[in-house]
Amino acid sequence: MLRERMRWAWAAHVFCALAASASAQGAGAIPTEAYVVREAPVEGLRLPAPDLPDLAGYTRAAVEARIGADTPATVSLRRILRQPAFKEFTGSDGRLVEWARRQPSVPRAIFVENGYMTPAMLAERVESRWFEQTSPGVYLLRLPLVVGHDATLHIDPQTRDFRMSEEGGAFLVNDGRLFVIGTRLIAWREKEDAPATFRDGSQFRPFLLSWGGTETYIVDSTVASLGYAASKSYGVSISQYSPSIVRAMDRGHPTGWLIDSTFEDNWYGFYCYEADDVVIVGNVYRDNIVYGIDPHDRSRRLIIAENEAYGTVKKHGIIVSREVNDSWIFRNRAHHNGLSGIVIDRSSVRNIVADNTSFANGSDGITIYESSDNLLWRNVAIANDRHGIRVRNSVRVRLQDNRAVANGSAGVYGHIKDLHGTDRDLVLDPFEPVVSLVVVGGQLVHNGSGPVRIDQPLSLELYDVDLLAPTRIGGLGLPGVLGRHQHRLLDLLVRQRRPVIIEPAQGGGRDT
Repeated sequence: MLRERMRWAWAAHVFCALAASASAQGAGAIPTEAYVVREAPVEGLRLPAPDLPDLAGYTRAAVEARIGADTPATVSLRRILRQPAFKEFTGSDGRLVEWARRQPSVPRAIFVENGYMTPAMLAERVESRWFEQTSPGVYLLRLPLVVGHDATLHIDPQTRDFRMSEEGGAFLVNDGRLFVIGTRLIAWREKEDAPATFRDGSQFRPFLLSWGGTETYIVDSTVASLGYAASKSYGVSISQYSPSIVRAMDRGHPTGWLIDSTFEDNWYGFYCYEADDVVIVGNVYRDNIVYGIDPHDRSRRLIIAENEAYGTVKKHGIIVSREVNDSWIFRNRAHHNGLSGIVIDRSSVRNIVADNTSFANGSDGITIYESSDNLLWRNVAIANDRHGIRVRNSVRVRLQDNRAVANGSAGVYGHIKDLHGTDRDLVLDPFEPVVSLVVVGGQLVHNGSGPVRIDQPLSLELYDVDLLAPTRIGGLGLPGVLGRHQHRLLDLLVRQRRPVIIEPAQGGGRDT
């Protein structure tokens, strides 16, 4: 009873502080009288726990069972011009000059085709100036290496290090099947006899790229110091070919499993484009430069689970962007990243974000930008510099049983923003400056500017939420609305423990 009285007293303080915020409405804000507040029906507000994928089958043993060692592959040294696997790197952006400068002749690559290959087998078939074993189990690649669409490269546990020379312009292109198991894949600076640690985004560093129709498996391994700021050269990338090559080659979407591995000091820890059914489970993404995990355009049915993403220098720990749909992001830890911990961005829909912990990030704990119809379920956002959970220009976003504690600004913040003309890329993305939220259960505690703030919503539904302890007087900010309806809100939400809906009058509500 005492706790209930304390909660009522604090809620009264929070809501009474709203009157001061009502005068802060900017140009175009919906006026106070345009909103109504009413009791909402309880039915359908609280959802059952979402169905999450079973991770038990994603193991090293399961990956090893897929290798299917075949007859030894053939190896050849060929020019890279007019090779589909190199089309991205020999176009008008001038990168062909990069390879020509690093090789003493017309740019060439090692091609592995028609069978199975390991680094030890490859060292027996290629001149040592291009690929050699420099010490037991340590191999150094000095040319680009292509795994053909009918070949398998297995960088096996007998390989302690698979090093790719920065000076030689080496990188790895998978156009078939690639297995990296129990080893280290590292960009190498020969002059320093050390990893090619990050210096500048414009400076070439070796990278791994898997094309359309491929399979990529990285298990119990370390992948370090790969990638730079050039298309498809980001670090570890899985990408569909351009539409013209897809039509000509009849290649399906690429896929892969990345399991129980460490990715560090890469330009991007992981990137994919039009990839399907990629599994990213149990990894550590540490001190990568731009992003930790970054699935991109039109990738589907991804599993991103039980990873730790921290120390990202420039941006986010985990982000999915541009129609990354029908995916699961759960039981991850994202912390101490330059911006947000976890981001759902640009028309990425029907995703489940569940049981994640996001703390001490430079922006929000969890951010939803221009992405409707997503579920945030039982996440924890603690001590992030800005908001615990931010939702912008997105509707039908459901938050259930989340906790936002001690964040710099709001526990939950919903808002709109007209982005046309401010970001050239966003002009191409369909979105409307509208926001609606359903917030059910959970705790919003000790956040800097209050538990919840939502600007000009289509609707906000609140039910069974603990709204406690802002660190400064500002309270729950909904400009103009709560100041007018504070007594009714308190009565429904806190004393009667009934659901409340706040919406524009034209939405059909009855002003109570």
